[in-house]
Amino acid sequence: MIANTATYSDVWQNCLAQIKKQTTEEEFVKWFKPIVPLGYDGKTLRLRLPSEDCVFHIERHYIPSLRPIIYEHFGNNTSLRYSVPSADSQPVAEVVNTPRIPDPQDTTKIKNPFVIPGIKRLEIPSQLNPNYTFDNFIEGECNRLVRSVGLAVSVAPGKTAYNPLYIFGDSGLGKTHLAQAIGMDIKQRHPELQVLYVSMNKFQAQYTTAVLNKEPNDFINFYQMIDVLIIDDIQELSGNKSSTQNAFFNIFNHLHLSGKQLILTSDKRPSELSDINDRLLTRFKWGLAAELTQPDYDTKVKIIRNKAMKLNAELPEEVIQYFAENINANVREIEGVLSALVAHSKYMNRKISITLAKEVLKMYVKISPKEISIENIRKIVCEYLNIDEAVFDSPKRTREVAQARQIAMYLCKQHTKSPLSAIGAAIGGKNHATVLHACKAVCNLMETDKSFLQMMEEIERRVLAK
Repeated sequence: MIANTATYSDVWQNCLAQIKKQTTEEEFVKWFKPIVPLGYDGKTLRLRLPSEDCVFHIERHYIPSLRPIIYEHFGNNTSLRYSVPSADSQPVAEVVNTPRIPDPQDTTKIKNPFVIPGIKRLEIPSQLNPNYTFDNFIEGECNRLVRSVGLAVSVAPGKTAYNPLYIFGDSGLGKTHLAQAIGMDIKQRHPELQVLYVSMNKFQAQYTTAVLNKEPNDFINFYQMIDVLIIDDIQELSGNKSSTQNAFFNIFNHLHLSGKQLILTSDKRPSELSDINDRLLTRFKWGLAAELTQPDYDTKVKIIRNKAMKLNAELPEEVIQYFAENINANVREIEGVLSALVAHSKYMNRKISITLAKEVLKMYVKISPKEISIENIRKIVCEYLNIDEAVFDSPKRTREVAQARQIAMYLCKQHTKSPLSAIGAAIGGKNHATVLHACKAVCNLMETDKSFLQMMEEIERRVLAK
């Protein structure tokens, strides 16, 4: 501990004397003798070092022996500030004890942070999107297992059997959302932990830059500091150079052995990955591989309602049902269709309706036409108009029965490929001329009678829903 009568320079000389006993003469002269103390305010010791390389070397090789000496002579709460001469040999004043942690999206340079263990805790930008949370991740049968496991991991990262947590599934099903939601929840529950999200493509670019700058060890040391590492699209590691895979292997091993949490996402299950070292593939299977599948009907309904609410759009129930029945791809496609629907309604001054929904959906989804039969149309018309099928087929010619036959003929012409003669034969044994007359009569009523038009739209909706 520094004495009141001693200057910081004198105390530093005592530190050097002790360091000299623990190093060779050559090591001492090269790495420690050039260090010049610049000041000490009772909490922070400022040191000038010849170069960043000098700082890196000391950090990497001498910290275990240097740290207790600093604590002994300056106090256990001492932190460091470094000053490294610039190109014109003028010292850079008040350089914090670590240089700026590079943004993981910045591929120009990755440095090992100048951190003396036990002296200062660094804050590394997590690169998480705050909009990706558990609150807005819609739960359903398709994702319940993965979501539940993710919550368990966020409560005790690195301490569950789910390490690594390997989330896989087709594109657009929410892998990135869920992985980042876990990271966001961990940051809220455990603010002391370092959480980092990075895509595998970005990881590869960073490593390539580090190799070109002859700093691969600094790159690896940087990632080994992380408490929770989230790697998106791990399948992009396939086919990469062995050096990149070896770097990730070293990072993975270090974090796993240190009880840190790894979260990986992929569009393939571990057994389907190719051109990846077997020792890495084995480690991907150590924890839990959990699959996200396409959302079922009920989940799609929840997602559509949730997305519509965010867009401040009021969707009729029939539009919600129509989208849920006909969008079979993924969550991303649902978002695109809803955004297009709202845009068409707003900028084309059109009311959101089933008609507009069908027009918009055709632009995004190839809807396979459903096979609609004459028999189904007959049945639906009779059910809606409350007419017994036996009466429908009888010679009876009351106004209600006659109109029901005309409606059925019109719908059969619109939605089946059957010839007019076949339609007439199936509905009352009529000829093709009768079918043409029926279609014309129905069209006239739809143009002049609003209530009849509404009835036709409902019957047609039921026909198309079958």
